[in-house]
Amino acid sequence: MEISSEDNNLMEKVLPPVEQESDVELETKVKKYLRGEGANLETLKDKKLKTQLASREKLYGKSAKAAAKIEKWLLPAEAGYLETEGLEKTWRVKQTDIANEVDILSSRNQYDIVLPDFGPYKLDFTASGRHMLAGGRKGHLALLDMMNMSLIKEIQVRETVRDVAFLHNEQFFAAAQKKYAYIYGRDGTELHCLKERGPVARLRFLKNHFLLASVNKSGQLHYQDVTHGGMVASIRTGKGRTDVMEVNPYNGVVALGHSGGTVTMWKPTSQAPLVQMQCHPGPVSSVAFHPNGHLMATSGKERKIKIWDLRKFEEVQTIHSFHAKTLSFSQKGLLAAGTGSFVQILGDSSGGSSHNYSRYMNHSMVKGYQIEKLMFRPYEDVIGIGHSMGWSSILIPGSGEPNFDSWVANPFETSKQRREKEVHSLLDKLPPETIMLDPSKIGAMRPSRRKEKPSRGEIEAEKEVAIEAAKSTELKNKTKGRNKPSKRTKKKKEMVENAKRTFPEQEHNTALKKRRIGEDAAAELPASLKRFARKN
Repeated sequence: MEISSEDNNLMEKVLPPVEQESDVELETKVKKYLRGEGANLETLKDKKLKTQLASREKLYGKSAKAAAKIEKWLLPAEAGYLETEGLEKTWRVKQTDIANEVDILSSRNQYDIVLPDFGPYKLDFTASGRHMLAGGRKGHLALLDMMNMSLIKEIQVRETVRDVAFLHNEQFFAAAQKKYAYIYGRDGTELHCLKERGPVARLRFLKNHFLLASVNKSGQLHYQDVTHGGMVASIRTGKGRTDVMEVNPYNGVVALGHSGGTVTMWKPTSQAPLVQMQCHPGPVSSVAFHPNGHLMATSGKERKIKIWDLRKFEEVQTIHSFHAKTLSFSQKGLLAAGTGSFVQILGDSSGGSSHNYSRYMNHSMVKGYQIEKLMFRPYEDVIGIGHSMGWSSILIPGSGEPNFDSWVANPFETSKQRREKEVHSLLDKLPPETIMLDPSKIGAMRPSRRKEKPSRGEIEAEKEVAIEAAKSTELKNKTKGRNKPSKRTKKKKEMVENAKRTFPEQEHNTALKKRRIGEDAAAELPASLKRFARKN
């Protein structure tokens, strides 16, 4: 029996139901990655341009299909949020209810470590989320493997610990202690004592630049390169002592919150703040950045949380809740706020389009626990809570990124992979000059800007304002013999004359002056050379 070509094509079109569903799913994912509608090639008359555009559209289609296949086959997991029916509310779901429904491995992430003699505790996670560093106020430092729930190393430094931070991997970590900041190895060995910084209040590590940023009690901001140990920058903020410090993951800019309600943003190559925002009428208690770097959350003592769009430096939303002592954004954009013994998780109900944050989950600690630090664990639906009686961990569905990139952060990396990654990250290290508000400008052409000359009226107006300011300046009362009315009048005249000199002469005056200079020069020439002088 012979099969015709038409029957063969029909057999190719008829697919099993499972494959048909996967094909439709792939098409929807391809549409998501396409770059809008393609160019209308039929209206073009230029054959060369038509060929170029056709090849480009073909390339765009191939890249969209490849991205859709990667998302479908290599990134199969999706973030799962709490979903309710009818009149049920997500914030009424308790941790005990969640523990009864999740698998055994996930239920292991719910625990409460009670160490009342060493708290309150500060926490930090590595980029892969596998290791956690806990630092107790009374000198207890602990390094833990969260995958095996095992203690790697713990030491007692026997002095106050204000903050802790991992460096580029779990092999090194820094602790801000009573007098100085120290760097320790994984085995608890003290490697460096950073005496130049003084008593450090907060520590943060810029992983792309290998810079350890810190702010001390007197409000000085320091940047130290951990590759060669040199101090890159020491900046006097001039805003007094601050305990609020955070790094924007998008551009590496450090934000400080001050007692006057302002948030300032800094980079190591500038002694002046890049941005100074008046965020609250009272002291700023906490600052947090969204993983995309375009949103910033601040909390103040007036019991408000504010969401800011850093692309326009405008306030997007104000949340009237409570005085949040600590804030933290998750990888999927959930915002955690903690104060006293209460934790509130806020979710963006609009899906990231209009940044409309509302209540998502609540959790009450044991009465008497005072929360010190909240931090989401990367690639897990878990949040770590450091408090006065130790540290705890609770489940927050949908907070972590479900698919990890082993080239960026691999929780299962071996020692050989870690060494290779360390070498590559050192080769790819960015210089401090690349820290700026808009890193997309790196490699772009700077547009040429010609100075626009001010008009005669604007010059005259500025001149009058400067003269009036000089006349109204109050002179200091000096000692006997130097405070005579004649001397004061002379000083006022000098100030007015100096104010006048700062402004350029009008264009027609300068032209007349040039003409007179030319005439005088021609008059001074000898008779034999006067015929070569420029004639008007």
